[in-house]
Amino acid sequence: MSEKTPSLMEMMKNFAKDVIDYAKEGAPHVTETQYNERLRECAACPHLKPKIMRCGKCGCMVEHKAKWATTNCPEDRWLKIKVGSKSKPVKLKKRDRGKSNNTKTSK
Repeated sequence: MSEKTPSLMEMMKNFAKDVIDYAKEGAPHVTETQYNERLRECAACPHLKPKIMRCGKCGCMVEHKAKWATTNCPEDRWLKIKVGSKSKPVKLKKRDRGKSNNTKTSK
């Protein structure tokens, strides 16, 4: 698929919204299993720009957005994670944060 990524302004708006939601909830991360499943879903998506690992729909850097429990896929490919006072997801281990941007996964 040869669609363009969103404009810089659209990406900034999307990112700002995601950062606010993430911060409001205390910066929760998904579990390592949930993170890997999200990356598998992105790898199978026709909107992924694999050379730059960006979503063609929202413009996010998928390897970073996939870690945040408060974010969702614009195509509803990820399982929704309930975040709040009753059920906070487990944070990724320190060694798993900020892993290489060249992770390639497949189904």
